[in-house]
Amino acid sequence: MSTDRLSLIFSALADPTRRAILARLSEGDATVNELAEPFDISLPAVSRHLKVLEKAGLISRSRSAQWRSSKLEVEPLREATEWMDKYRRFWDASFTRLDAHLRKIQHDSEDPGVKP
Repeated sequence: MSTDRLSLIFSALADPTRRAILARLSEGDATVNELAEPFDISLPAVSRHLKVLEKAGLISRSRSAQWRSSKLEVEPLREATEWMDKYRRFWDASFTRLDAHLRKIQHDSEDPGVKP
């Protein structure tokens, strides 16, 4: 079964541990041991999270001698943000219309000359 890129990205972002790993990587590259430090999970579990993030394109991994570091990749986050931004604009417009409607109702209820 083929999964589209956005589905992989959002699936990877759905897990709080993976989001925390991405937050850490936003500060700079890190090894598996460095990424595992704040978590009460095994190194193999952290490695599995990294594989999911790598498959989604959210990180890249490189090897230098015996060290393997992970690096945050911004393009998939940009894709997800652009997709969500379309809906943010829709909701912003909807909230603007709702706000105007509520202000009208409030104004009409404060004006004794207007009957609802």
